[in-house]
Amino acid sequence: MRRPRPARRRYAVGLVTALLVTLCAPATAVSASAVRAASPRTSAASASGRHQVVTWGASADRQGEAPRDRSYRAVVRTSVGGTGTRVRLSNAFGDRPVTFDSVYAGRRKEGAQLVGGSNRALTFGGAGSVTVAAGESVVSDPLSGRLADGSDLVVSYHVLSTGGPSTGHGMAMQTSYATAGNHTAEESAASWTDRTGSWYYLDAVSVETDRDTGAVVALGDSITDGWQSSTDTDRRWPDYLARRLRSASGTGVKGVANEGISGNKVLADGAGQSALNRLQRDVLSQPGVRTVLLFEGINDIKAHSGVTVADLIAGYREIIERSHAAGTCVVGATVLPFKGWSEYDPEGEAVRQGVNAFIRTSGEFDGVADFDRMLRSPYDQEKLLPVFDGGDRLHPNDKGMQAMADAVDLKSLRCDR
Repeated sequence: MRRPRPARRRYAVGLVTALLVTLCAPATAVSASAVRAASPRTSAASASGRHQVVTWGASADRQGEAPRDRSYRAVVRTSVGGTGTRVRLSNAFGDRPVTFDSVYAGRRKEGAQLVGGSNRALTFGGAGSVTVAAGESVVSDPLSGRLADGSDLVVSYHVLSTGGPSTGHGMAMQTSYATAGNHTAEESAASWTDRTGSWYYLDAVSVETDRDTGAVVALGDSITDGWQSSTDTDRRWPDYLARRLRSASGTGVKGVANEGISGNKVLADGAGQSALNRLQRDVLSQPGVRTVLLFEGINDIKAHSGVTVADLIAGYREIIERSHAAGTCVVGATVLPFKGWSEYDPEGEAVRQGVNAFIRTSGEFDGVADFDRMLRSPYDQEKLLPVFDGGDRLHPNDKGMQAMADAVDLKSLRCDR
């Protein structure tokens, strides 16, 4: 759902131990296609019985006009820890090439300030600069050293030449930073005076870990994106799920990637590309993905566009089929009640009930997370329980986010295909 105001490579919280020692980078730039050619899927990591797993993700979308000569300092929270950290930079919605001429990664101390000595240069095909064509993305070379689970990783990058639309994630629920000129190597916060509630260009971080460790990707809308949760506190429901997984024994699922977009729909583009259209880029392309947790449908229902139960079931089935073909499982989450929201009507409620019946009883999903049953009021099951309501009758608050994460059966995420 849309927020009330603007603001098959398989890649999702605690204290940081050590991080990152990197290769020296030559000054020459390479293209993203050259990086891909130099990074075959069959690598030393796979030969050693280890692989890359996504530890953080944010779905890409079209943002505003991209300024020139701009640096960004993105703050992200890891889920699974490991070695060989890689970052993915996306130009998926640009209409011209974007050059990143300096990219660094370090540990956050506070705000835009980094832990002294932690900021290290990233390379791409051995070069310190990379140009990414319109519609493409690029993954960095791995950094030596270990990135801890539940740590605040800071990725700083200078965008040398852009113009046209930028690519990023609009509603981060996390303060990051920006500045004019190139200040990426600086660990001080002095130059990073501009605050932003969005992530630009950076859309995934992965680490190398053992073959038994995998990740779950949450595919959703503004509830998954975290609207009405507390900013800068990592209290979206996927964050709570990551904390549960980190402390749980008996499960190899440790990575969590949040691929929610505010206002997103299963069937139609609008607030971001539809779940069907972004499934490959945002979910199945991430490394180490074992399970997709699908929690979408309310925006299709409340849009009054004539979407039926059969329409949404067809969309769910396509996501299940494509995910299974990619070797991942799919857990379906029931759609939350929305009575009291301005777009509520009995017709939409009937569609929601029909969709939830399919999710619960069809057997087509590999597992079910019954968010509706966990958060609905026992006195009026078409409403959120007030203690979980963020105030608009649609989006859960922090307590509701935690209750959703608690409703996930961790054993259902271990499904293997």
